[in-house]
Amino acid sequence: MALHSAGAAFRKAVQEESPLQVIGAINANHALLAKRAGFRAIYLSGGGVAAGSLGLPDLGISNLDDVLTDVRRITDVCDLPLLVDVDTGFGASAFNVARTVKSMIKFGAAAVHIEDQVGAKRCGHRPGKEIVSKQEMVDRIKAAVDARTDENFVIMARTDALAVEGLEAAVERAVACVEAGADMIFPEAITDLAMYKQFANAVKVPILANITEFGSTPLFTVDELKDADVGLVLYPLSAFRAMNKAAENVYQAIRRDGTQKNVVDTMQTRMELYDRIDYHSYEQRLDALFAQQKNK
Repeated sequence: MALHSAGAAFRKAVQEESPLQVIGAINANHALLAKRAGFRAIYLSGGGVAAGSLGLPDLGISNLDDVLTDVRRITDVCDLPLLVDVDTGFGASAFNVARTVKSMIKFGAAAVHIEDQVGAKRCGHRPGKEIVSKQEMVDRIKAAVDARTDENFVIMARTDALAVEGLEAAVERAVACVEAGADMIFPEAITDLAMYKQFANAVKVPILANITEFGSTPLFTVDELKDADVGLVLYPLSAFRAMNKAAENVYQAIRRDGTQKNVVDTMQTRMELYDRIDYHSYEQRLDALFAQQKNK
């Protein structure tokens, strides 16, 4: 097991902050901003990798290496435990799932969630989803658990069964996943607070609530979710959506006005950026190196 376990840090955060707010960080810069804001855990969305890094829809097009690239960039500069969306495990067999888990641990992730959709997956809040059998999902979880090289690395099972088979079937799947070794449960596209409590009562492990904007789930507050026995609250793409809207407004303004003067007040300043990425400490080391060379 690694000397520093990101998984252990994630588990500790879940224990100490109830429910734990997990904020989406689309890139390394946003991971630093999330840490500065006081969050104790961050998240890399598969849909965010697809849209943000590749400019593609979240339809199972991106692959393991696409996600690992963004994972490494984040974990290289930010020590907050990172939960990663690995879709269906990036492959058709247990070998693929095992490779995904081992790679995520090696690249510094703290946790992953694996879902029960078919390979040609969709966004969890879109219609037309198809799911695999309960047994196939259980096999995915078993493969993930068996592949861990760090026993503290968190395997979270996501089920999209609510929209396809109903609440009772979704709860049954969640229970089966926990029996197979899942550490936490992510019931997707929940529409009512009472549903979370039903999952929590059945599985007896931490439940994640995905509070994504413009989806099937109302924007419940932390206090409401705590009362529903939710253990983690996820905001997967909130900052990404805000960033995209801001960028679009700037592009349109510059093209329309022939200047950026009218939108400068919406921008992060140069000094704010330098502060957030600790620019000056790097520059000071460079200055010291140059001075040392001149004195030789």
